[in-house]
Amino acid sequence: MSTTPRDLRPFGLALGTAAVSLVLMYLAARHGWLGADAGRGDNFCEAARDGWLKQPANALSNLGFVAAGIAIGWRAGVPEGRLARPGLATVLAVVVVLLGPGSMAMHATQSSLGGHLDLTSMFLVASFAAAYSLMRWRERGSSYFWGVFVVALLGCELVERIPGGIPVVMHAGNLVFGLLFAVSLTLEVRLRRRDGGAGDVRWIWGAVGAITVAFLVWNLAKDGGPLCDPDSLVQGHAIWHLLGAVSSYCLYRYWSSSAVSRASASSPARTAPASL
Repeated sequence: MSTTPRDLRPFGLALGTAAVSLVLMYLAARHGWLGADAGRGDNFCEAARDGWLKQPANALSNLGFVAAGIAIGWRAGVPEGRLARPGLATVLAVVVVLLGPGSMAMHATQSSLGGHLDLTSMFLVASFAAAYSLMRWRERGSSYFWGVFVVALLGCELVERIPGGIPVVMHAGNLVFGLLFAVSLTLEVRLRRRDGGAGDVRWIWGAVGAITVAFLVWNLAKDGGPLCDPDSLVQGHAIWHLLGAVSSYCLYRYWSSSAVSRASASSPARTAPASL
């Protein structure tokens, strides 16, 4: 068992990000900083309430992402919780935390700016996934990761502005979000084949299973769908958020287990026990 003291900095940064972003989100919604209700997100079934919190179930369910990000930050403080490059587990913890208030911005206010913040928070985590998988596939360093991450994020922001509807996924922003995760998953499959199955496959199956069920519920819970009940406090779109948080944490655990497997495989074999 490792006796290395836990590094509390990833946890502290995730917790601090959660506290600051949630307070800002509350103030922005309470005082109308994000603009007037423009109906953003109102096609996700839940009827808008009076007051500053328009869709309580769809908004508050995003606390699942905050919890998942904080949990990532906690585990990132031990050697077996780190990713393939220093500091990236902490970055992921912050990015997952920000999914919470980012999505809340839309569901709490239904404003245009809130809708943009929702998509940007999604683009952050999708860009991270694609950049992290591609970095490992190309066997490059952190600079390569950040270059791909920035290019992917800027590309998403541009694609979001393409007008028109798209069947199933609704618009171009959702499409590019899904495509980045498809790129990441394809690369993860190829990495497993190349690296001899490094990583605990149960976690990747958990991530894929959770997001698959979440996407099915996301579609069935739209306006007019069989799971839509506008006045219920149990909303299908809220379940999408909670399952998305589970998927995010499972994906992190797979990545960290893969990093540990590769690190162990590359370490020279010991011929004698270590001194105590």
